[in-house]
Amino acid sequence: MGHPIPIRLIEDTARELMARAAIDIPPDFREAILRARDLERGKLPRFVLTEMLENWRIATEDRRPMCADTGLPRYYVRVGNEAAIEGGFIALERALRQATAEATQSIPLRPNRVHPLTRVDPNNNVGIHAPEVTYAFEPRGDWIDLTTVHKGGLFGTDYRMLFPADGIPGIKRFFLDSLAQFGRRGLACQPAIVGFGIGGSKDTCMRLGKEAACLRVVGSRNPDPQVAELETELTSLGNSMGIGAMGYEGTCLVVATHIEVAHTHTGGMPVAMHTFCLSSRRATARIHPDGRVEFRADPQWFTDYYRRQGID
Repeated sequence: MGHPIPIRLIEDTARELMARAAIDIPPDFREAILRARDLERGKLPRFVLTEMLENWRIATEDRRPMCADTGLPRYYVRVGNEAAIEGGFIALERALRQATAEATQSIPLRPNRVHPLTRVDPNNNVGIHAPEVTYAFEPRGDWIDLTTVHKGGLFGTDYRMLFPADGIPGIKRFFLDSLAQFGRRGLACQPAIVGFGIGGSKDTCMRLGKEAACLRVVGSRNPDPQVAELETELTSLGNSMGIGAMGYEGTCLVVATHIEVAHTHTGGMPVAMHTFCLSSRRATARIHPDGRVEFRADPQWFTDYYRRQGID
C-alpha cells in the first residue's frame, strides 16, 4: 500500500459533495427532463417541468438547495484494494458524520433526521445509523470513490415477494401497481428514475433497487440483454399509464428504469422498487493519496467486479 489518504481531505471533499448534491442537478438527469418536457403532451405537466428546470437554474446561480426538502443525506464509498486511509475506516466514518453536520448548517440542509419515537431532532442530520454509509470494493487502485446521495426517506418505495411462476408478467404488474399508487396518492415526485431490485434476499433486493435508482446515470443499460430489454419495457409501460409530472394527467412519468439483479432462493423472486424523485441529488469524487480530487457526474458504482458471478 502507498501513502494513506489524508482524513482531512476526505472530510473537506465530503462537505463539498454535500453542497454539489443539494444544489446542482446531475447533467444526465437535467437533459432527460429537458427531453421529457419537449415530449410531454399535457399542458399542466409540461408547465411543471418547465418550472422545475427554471428552479434548478436559479438554485445553481444562487448556490441554494434546489428543493426545500433536502432529503436524507447518505454516502456510498468504493475503495480500491490498495488504498490506505489515515486513521482507518473509523476515522473515515467520523469524517463523514462531521461533514454532514457542518454541511447541514453551511449549505444549509433541512435537519430531517429525528429519533423515531421521541422525535427529538439534533439539528445536524447525524444520529443512530445516520448518515448511512454503504461500502463496495474494487481490485487494485489506491483511491476511494466517495458519492453522496440526498434521497427522500418517506415514500416512493415498495416491496413484494413474488414467486417463480409470477415471472415477468408479475414483475410488470407490481411495477404498474406501485406507480399507480405513488401517482394517485402523491407518494412520489414525478417524473423520476425508477430503480428495481430483483432477487437476493429481501434486504438485498431493497438495497439494489435504491442503488439502481440513485447511482446509475440516465441512458445506462444493464449489461444482461434480458434485463436491459425489461428496463425498456417497464419505462414504456410506466409512460403509458396517463400520469405525468407531479401526478397530473400526462405522458412522462418515468425518466428511466434501472434494474439490478441478484441470485436468489430457488422458491421465490423478491422485488423492490425505488423512485429517485424529480430533485435527483447525487455527487461523486475520486480521492487520491497524493491529494488530487476528481469530481465527476457518474458514480460508476456498478462495475464488472460489483456484478461478478462465480468464483474468481
